[in-house]
Formats: sequence, structure tokens, C-alpha cells
Amino acid sequence: MLLYISYLILILSLLSSTKASSCDNSCSGHGFCGFEGVCTCYDNWGLGLGHYSGDCSQRICPYEIAWVDTPDKLGDHHSYAECSARGICNRDTGECDCFPGYEGKACARTTCPNDCSGHGRCLYIEDLPYDAVPLNYREGYFLEQYPYTFSYYGWDNKKSRGCYCDPGYGELDCSKRLCPYGTDVMDQRSNLEVAVKHQVQEIIFDPFYNIKNLTSKSFALTFKSRLNETFTTIPIVLPQYTTTYSTTYHSLALNIKSALEGLPNQVVDKVTVAVNMANAYLYVNITFSGDSVQGPQNLLTVRAYECGDGCTPKIDGLQLLPKNQNVTQVQVSDYSSYECGRRGKCDYTTGICSCFSGYTGVNCNVITSLV
Repeated sequence: MLLYISYLILILSLLSSTKASSCDNSCSGHGFCGFEGVCTCYDNWGLGLGHYSGDCSQRICPYEIAWVDTPDKLGDHHSYAECSARGICNRDTGECDCFPGYEGKACARTTCPNDCSGHGRCLYIEDLPYDAVPLNYREGYFLEQYPYTFSYYGWDNKKSRGCYCDPGYGELDCSKRLCPYGTDVMDQRSNLEVAVKHQVQEIIFDPFYNIKNLTSKSFALTFKSRLNETFTTIPIVLPQYTTTYSTTYHSLALNIKSALEGLPNQVVDKVTVAVNMANAYLYVNITFSGDSVQGPQNLLTVRAYECGDGCTPKIDGLQLLPKNQNVTQVQVSDYSSYECGRRGKCDYTTGICSCFSGYTGVNCNVITSLV
């Protein structure tokens, strides 16, 4: 009986070894031998373009949504593909060798042109902002100073990217220095008998409960130039309210004017400010009348939230009702705003205007001779 059991064990062992050896190359150590001598490979192992099991000797590269592929029966595109159909799989390493312009796991995202030339950030399509300042999109709130971004659910979400250039730089790869903007001095107004108009921006404050709640509180204004340079004022303090409201308004107007004209590089060289109150709203009208702010300017951004210790500028913040705050353009400027005043050529390596004959100035808006 003992001899019979030993013989049976030997036969089973021989059958088992025969079964294992029937799988090609013993599945290369990356799978187990299945029925009829077919390997069942471990994850990310297979053989050939069809990823059949074979002897499990080759790597399978990561899959992601394909950039371009043939449609399925329903006509849908962008199914999952190895290396996103934008690279060749290295079967030895299991990593994708991406085609130029693509990178990352499974070649799933685009590169930015010239890596934004060192003068910008490479952002996903859903992170690229709308326009220059937030109030160009949404009214009713004093938002943060950053432009508005949209939620994006397209198939290339987290895939397509583009450059968002640093201040003073432009072009798709942020390789060019921007030149100063100014009015075209040869532009003619349609009616020379009326006074020239400058851009006027109106800020509306809707105080919580009472205007006196804003007494001695502070806020700040952020100005974004045509070269996308951002400047924020020192804290602007609302003065104590007196029975003579005109005195209070005049003091606030002077504080705002001083703060804006005190920004670096004379980016705002001259403004006039008027303050008044109506229907419990505080209205601030700012007229941009200086040479450096001729023509249309970006809307100001009001920083009305508390910004305490360690924050710049340090402000108390204003208690305001939501949905009723606003910054709008209430008067369009008669002046234009063009690169080099439309009377010169920008040297994009230096950001300096080369003015045409008969014109001079940093933005070519000074006539040196009359033709």
C-alpha cells in the first residue's frame, strides 16, 4: 500500500512538471502556466503589439486617453491607447518614448513651446485664465486679483497645456519682451470742439448696515498695466466721518489719488478722484489722465478682504454686502492704446520701441517734426 502511494505521488509530480514545462520559457517568471500550456501574465506583462500572453517576456506601457484614434462603432473618439497614441512603448523598460511635443506618463500631456522660454508658466487648459482681471468676467464681488478661470471637462482636460507669460513678456512661447503702449498722436477726434475725454472707472462700495462701519478701515487697489505688470497700493484708510460729508469724501479722494500715483515706476502718473454717496452706496470715480495711462486701461481690482499679520499690504478689510460691489468703466477715453503708439517698431529682444522718423518717446507718442 505504501509503495502504491509513493508511486502515485511520483506520477503526479511528473505530470505537474510536464505541465509547467509546456508553457513557453516558463512564462519568463512574469506569469503562471495555465490550461493547455498558455501563460497568464502578471499585470503589465505580455508579448507583442497585441499584448498576447506569449511567454510574458515584454512590458506593457501605460494607457491614457488617445490624442487621435480611429472611431468606434458609435463614432466616438479618444478611447484609451498605449502611450496615448503619441509615443512608442519600450518593451524592455515599460516606459513610453514620447514623440516631440508630448511628455509624462503615457505621453498624456503636451509640452509647452520652448518650455515658455523661462518667462512663463506651463498651465493646463483648464487653468488658463480669462482676460486680464477678474471683473472683466464677473461683477458684483471684489474678487482676488487673479483672473477668472473656468471649469473645463473636455476630453483633453489635464492633457493640453499652454504658456501663461510672466509680466513684460508675450508670444505663444513667452519669448518676446513687450514694448510700452501709448496713444497714437496722429489719431483725430471726431469733435475737436468738446474737451478731450479720459477713461473713468467707477468703484461702488455697498457697506454692511451703515457707511460709518467703514470708518478708519483700510483697503487697497491693484492696477494691472498693459504689460501685465501688477502693482498694489499701500493701505488706503477711510477717514473718520464728520457732519460735513464733503470733507470726508475729499479726504478719501486724496488718499486714493496719493496711493495710485505712488505706485512704482510711475505706472500711474496722474489720476483725479471724486467721491460721493447716494442711496447708501459709496461711489468712487477715478479718471486716468496721465501720459502713462492714456487710452483704455485694465479695470482696477479692489482688495477689500482682511489681510493681517504677515500679509502685504496689511489691511483691515471692509464689511461689505455681497453681490453689489463693482468696478466698471463709465467713460471711454478718446485716446488709443497701441504698442509703441503705432508709430514705431518694437524690438522684442529688448522691449524698447524704435520710433519711426518724426516721433520719439518711450512709446513713440511725441512728435518731433510736422510733415
